[in-house]
Parts: sequence; C-alpha cells; structure tokens
Amino acid sequence: MTPGEYPNPIDPFAVLIDLEKGTMPEHTNHLVRLASDMRGYYADSRALESLISGDADPLHYEVFEIPVIPEQAGQLMYCISKLQPGKIGDEFFMTKGHYHTVADTAEIYLCLKGGGYMLMKTAGGKCAAEKMARGTMVYVPPFWAHRSVNTSGDEPLISFCVYPGNAGHNYGDIEAEGFPKRIFERDGKIVIE
Repeated sequence: MTPGEYPNPIDPFAVLIDLEKGTMPEHTNHLVRLASDMRGYYADSRALESLISGDADPLHYEVFEIPVIPEQAGQLMYCISKLQPGKIGDEFFMTKGHYHTVADTAEIYLCLKGGGYMLMKTAGGKCAAEKMARGTMVYVPPFWAHRSVNTSGDEPLISFCVYPGNAGHNYGDIEAEGFPKRIFERDGKIVIE
C-alpha cells in the first residue's frame, strides 16, 4: 500500500509532555481511577474500605492521552500513566491491568519517573515481573496482560506508553480472573508472591 492509498490518512503532529509533572497538558482524554474504583483488585478488601471511609476517596492513578483517530492498525496510540504511591494493607498501589482487545498486539512502557514493576501474565498462567525505574523500557509482548505496581514509596510511577491503534483494552478478564502474583512490602522488603 502506498501513502496515497492509506485509508483515513492523518497529518503529522507534535504533543507537549510535561516530564516533571507526568502529564500531557493538552490531553483530550483523562482517565481517573479513585481508590473506590479498585474494589475487588486488592487482597485486603478491608484495608481498601478503610482508606475509602467517610468522604475520602483518594486518587489512585490517572492516564492522559490524545487519541490518534482513527484507532486502527497502522496507527500508534500513546499515553502517560501516573500511578500514585501507597499501599492497601501491605500490598503496593497498582493499576487494574488489562489484556488488549486485539490480543496479538504488544505495548511499550518507558518509565519517566518513580519506580516499581510491570507485572505480567498470560492466560496460560505464565508470569513475569520487570523492574521499572527512570529510563527503563519494558516491552509487553502480545497475549500478555499487564499492570503497573508502584513500589517507590513516596513518588508517582510515571510511564509513557505506546501501543497499536487498534489494540483496545480488555479489563473484564482481569476483573474476573485477577493476577496469580501480587507485590507486597514485608519486613521492609519488596516481595512478589
């Protein structure tokens, strides 16, 4: 296919990313997940409910993006993911995690700030945890579910993410089946179990 034959061509563009704040100032989509949105994801549900008690419902993580339209094969989507520091009981804050709707699509995460892990799994039960630190790029292969976990203790885990335009997000399977591994702090040490 030649450039003139490409369906729905778009023009080149540039986007400002605030590397210090971990945001895209001109974002058009802003996904916000509060602690209450994480019900059913943590091992210690009582600790989560304690955090949410009263009028408290702290920010858990957010995603900033400017979608590339149309969201189709050949295009690349991108975003900034900003996961707050904290723990639910002794389990570190994490994102919900997802497979891609188009399962044979990959994703790249470039850690801009903070530290933690990219926790990954396949439907067949294979697990992996890659350490994330500033300047670390994690490659998530096709067919792997993935979630970020912030173990930094005091600062957000901020990543720049890139994935195919048609990949989509499948949160439902993770909500139903969870992850076989979790990341905790035990006796001052990070433990994956």
